[in-house]
Amino acid sequence: MMMIFLKTDDEIELLRQSNLLVGKTLAELAKVIKPGVTTKELDKVAEEYIRDNGATPTFKGFPNFKGASFPASICTSVNEQVVHGIPSDVVLEDGDIVSVDCGTYMNGFCGDSAYTFPVGEVSDSVLYLLKTTKEALYKGIENAVSGKRLGDIGSAIQEYCENESFGVVREFVGHGIGKEMHEDPMVPNYGKRGNGILLKNGLCIAIEPMITLGDRHIVMERDGWTVRTVDHSCAAHFEHTIAIRKGKADILSSFKFVEEVLGEKAI
Repeated sequence: MMMIFLKTDDEIELLRQSNLLVGKTLAELAKVIKPGVTTKELDKVAEEYIRDNGATPTFKGFPNFKGASFPASICTSVNEQVVHGIPSDVVLEDGDIVSVDCGTYMNGFCGDSAYTFPVGEVSDSVLYLLKTTKEALYKGIENAVSGKRLGDIGSAIQEYCENESFGVVREFVGHGIGKEMHEDPMVPNYGKRGNGILLKNGLCIAIEPMITLGDRHIVMERDGWTVRTVDHSCAAHFEHTIAIRKGKADILSSFKFVEEVLGEKAI
């Protein structure tokens, strides 16, 4: 049975604080992402920043379907890795992309956002994938308003990306968010307009398109976490946490801090 919790205005403001901290954490990582850096080094920067600001990283210790705990504070998914990549001693190289998914817990509420960073100079086709995925996120957000249906969000994302011949991952989706990182409802990046639950004022969800340069099919690596494309094509991932409102969604997370750091290199 689905359990959906609508948030009060006060609760939404607490959610905003946690999500803005995620945005600022991603900006700290934007300062150090470059060829030669390891994803484990990124994880250290993120965890220190989150804890120094009075929060805890929600990803660390989070269980998977086998009950194994995630060993790091952020997910770092490189190139063909779609989501849930584990930070390691792997060195980022010029031309790579790395999706950083970050979560915080502060004042009783969760923050969750993701941004895919180019490392050095990336190919035009991969850069276009990143831009399209980010634009698709905002297409979904445009449909995340009171009175519409859940399927309107996924349909907008799917149509926008498939029109560019990109793959839309089906197996991993967005989600409700609040006192728990993953709450009902699930928020697919595909669907039919007019289908799904009615969107109501105060519903808070994380919308997160996961889009591939090639085929949409995925496989999980033996570590039980890392998800990659079957054909090894690159994948992009952008995520915002939002509150459903009348007329226009309230975006609680922010890419502003990242874009201030990246300047002209912002996606």
